[in-house]
Amino acid sequence: MKKVEIYITLFAALTLNGCASMAPKYVQPALPVPATVNGTETSQSVAPESDAKPINLISDVAWREYFGDEKLQKVISLAIENNRDLKVAILNIERFKALYQIRDSDLLPKLDATAAAGFQRVPETLSASGKSMTTEQYSIGLGMSSYELDLFGRVSSLKDQALEEFLASEYARRATQITIVSQVAHAYLSLAADSERLKLSKETLANQGKSYTLTKSLFDAGMSDALALNQAESTVNAARVNIARFATLVGQDKNALNLLAGSQLPTELLPEGFSESLDSLDIVMPGQGSEILLNRPDILESESRLKALNANIGAARAAFFPSITLVSSVGLGSDQLSELFKSGAFAWSIIPKISVPIFDAGTNSANLKVAEIDRDIAVAQYEKSIQSAFKEVSDVLVQAATTDELLAAQQALVASTSETLLLSQARFDKGVASYLSVLDSQRSLFSAKQELIGIRLTKLVNQVNTYRSFGGIR
Repeated sequence: MKKVEIYITLFAALTLNGCASMAPKYVQPALPVPATVNGTETSQSVAPESDAKPINLISDVAWREYFGDEKLQKVISLAIENNRDLKVAILNIERFKALYQIRDSDLLPKLDATAAAGFQRVPETLSASGKSMTTEQYSIGLGMSSYELDLFGRVSSLKDQALEEFLASEYARRATQITIVSQVAHAYLSLAADSERLKLSKETLANQGKSYTLTKSLFDAGMSDALALNQAESTVNAARVNIARFATLVGQDKNALNLLAGSQLPTELLPEGFSESLDSLDIVMPGQGSEILLNRPDILESESRLKALNANIGAARAAFFPSITLVSSVGLGSDQLSELFKSGAFAWSIIPKISVPIFDAGTNSANLKVAEIDRDIAVAQYEKSIQSAFKEVSDVLVQAATTDELLAAQQALVASTSETLLLSQARFDKGVASYLSVLDSQRSLFSAKQELIGIRLTKLVNQVNTYRSFGGIR
């Protein structure tokens, strides 16, 4: 066969390679949730092909715009830079990228340059001439080994699977970053709230200390009874207990924040309490279509894994059909090294190999069944991830609808309790009431302020959860 004929044969084989995949056509499952995220419409499964474009999505807002507090922004930046979970997610992207490159390279032949020398001594008992002899063989060439012609799309399906796994790893990194941003904001707000509670407890201790000193003076003068003195002393001890408890919580909050940030945070970045910038987070209004959930990175990750398993079915189907591998080489060969590069030393070989499955004891059928079941499991997991996302979004919207009202009511309670304390103090100063009423008013005001801090924290945490549940930044 002439050289041209050899090259034509190789080109024809490569041209036939890469036929259409035998994987089933991917169909995105319908959304197993109500049509809107606030559940105002009747519950039914809706197809994701909606032309409605949601507005005011958090997924279109950078976290720096959403979290306006400068110190919180710096802490989040440190966490994104140093957090070990995020580093693992980034390394996973590189890993799946390399795996995809491996699968992609399988579609092309691997060319190897080879050089070999062989020496053999034939004993006289085996020699045709009856004399022992030594033979030499030298060769140099270029060839490919075990190259599979992808006639039925097996290699292409595996490449598609690797691509979807790579995309899933990128979505996983996004989801991890959103989670880290949310966790940092949550820990930061918890530290701010506990710092507020610690500061309130210290102020209360100072006021209760003054009250105790006054009550002790009145008791010593015979103008107050032992019950009032014991009540005043109890409030002082309670304030001390609160200081110790909240000091512990503040320390634990700092440790949690340092762990999330991946380094020891400087004191100037830690909150001393709530600030106006922390109260400026925007809330997404309800009424969005449920299809916006498809933009969440965790759902995109779940769908990519579903697509990967769908592609794997194509590889399992292709196993039922013949596989053709090709081994070829072209080069020079001679029994003497000095003759290797002279005319007449040209050599070539083409060794096609076809493997036809005849009997495999049901292995291919079982592999296909496993691939199809894996795909069905992935569909169920994809649908569950959407349902979980819908619940998270609905929860934050339900809480957002009532938190403002609850906050306003608690602020009014603090105001009325403060007025009650002033009236009790005035009545005591005029001698028309005992000091016990003042102590009771002080305790009530402390409890009301503590509850107000808790409600403010609940509102801010809910806004952080809104950022996370709507998918964060894309």
